[in-house]
Amino acid sequence: MKIEQIVERQRTFFRTDRTKSLGFRMEALNRLEESIKRNEKNILQALKKDLNKSAYEAYMTEVGMTYSELTYVKRHLPLWNMKKRHLTPLAQFPAESFTVSDPYGVVLVMSPWNYPFLLCMDPLIGAIAAGNCCILKPSAYAPNVSQVMADIIEDVFPEKYVTVIQGGRKENTELLEQRFDYIFFTGGVTVGKLVMEKASRNLTPVTLELGGKSPCIVTKDAKLMLAAKRLVFGKFLNSGQTCIAPDYLLIDEKVKEEFLAYIVYWIGKMLGKEPLDNPDYPKMINEKHYHRVLNLITGEKISCGGYGNDEKLQITPTVLEDVSWDAPVMQEEIFGPVLPVLTYKNLDEAIEKIKDREKPLALYLFTENPKIQKKILTSISYGGGCINDTIIHLATSRMPFGGVGGSGMGNYHGRKSFETFTHEKSIVKKSMCLDIPLRYMPYTKTGERMMRMFLR
Repeated sequence: MKIEQIVERQRTFFRTDRTKSLGFRMEALNRLEESIKRNEKNILQALKKDLNKSAYEAYMTEVGMTYSELTYVKRHLPLWNMKKRHLTPLAQFPAESFTVSDPYGVVLVMSPWNYPFLLCMDPLIGAIAAGNCCILKPSAYAPNVSQVMADIIEDVFPEKYVTVIQGGRKENTELLEQRFDYIFFTGGVTVGKLVMEKASRNLTPVTLELGGKSPCIVTKDAKLMLAAKRLVFGKFLNSGQTCIAPDYLLIDEKVKEEFLAYIVYWIGKMLGKEPLDNPDYPKMINEKHYHRVLNLITGEKISCGGYGNDEKLQITPTVLEDVSWDAPVMQEEIFGPVLPVLTYKNLDEAIEKIKDREKPLALYLFTENPKIQKKILTSISYGGGCINDTIIHLATSRMPFGGVGGSGMGNYHGRKSFETFTHEKSIVKKSMCLDIPLRYMPYTKTGERMMRMFLR
């Protein structure tokens, strides 16, 4: 069936109002969870094939987090879906004021290849919980996961309600020519701009989850050993192919040498003396990205790593020393296991360097100084982050996740996912028992005095 026909079928089904029932939505979420459980082994195998993720890492960063989101949303959905009462202004007395959450309709979710299961399922959970019909477009770069997700969805949902459309650029282009009621996109800035441009033709609202160069700042008073351990975890998870991975290290020059020694230690401790022999070390998604990342290393001073395996498409964890702000590796999001190291003498100057660039999706700060923590929090704009850790702020349904400026717009997770896919409709239910004449013509001096008393 053509994409245009699929969209129209979903629009027709949405107009039946069946998806708006709380019972229908709860049942849909339960069916989705059951299908994921039935296919869990297939999901883990597909992630191994596409990204060489171990079953441990695949469950920790994708499948388990999807279960967690489902559990949280199902537990709280009845409350979120309730009519919310608001105080009525005295000037509108007697009346009842309330808001209700209204699903947008037919929504499109476009997901990336780096966490191909999680970043498709998470927004889908929000779309279903809100009462929408949904078309999922996973990345063609992760074909095995894409097929498993298609099987999961086809197993429990009719195409007129939720469906997966596989394919590459041709299918993406055709989808963006359709009129959707909401578009949720996760990916790179270039495609994000195209999505927004296409959406603007129909005034379709969008959420853009993009990326950027997320800094990790380490001050001289930080607990260096533990900071290095947590930085290595966050940077080299999924072989650096994480949108919120620390993109570069900005460290006080007084502790640089000591800290880099700890980084080398923890790389060896976690991944072994030769990381490319570690069966649990993920690979780059394809040759294009493998060579792109290797090219960013060229000409830089390599502290450790710096080489790859062409057959496995793996790049060893790499640390680059004495990198300049103008270096090629600092001009784009790395999205690979390469950590450029820059130093600072004065923290204020370092802050200004960060502020000169696009607003990052994440920022990480390692320091024991509360004044520095407050300074960074209040002076730099970024999507979210951690103090004395990396990436874990994403792993909760209790806080929103999203970018700002060049790193995206809108957010999701938990309640925010529900709110993202709904329009909050404001209603005033006016009593017919009493009608105060102040608002009606003809206007009088007495009426004006009373009106001014109410509206101040």
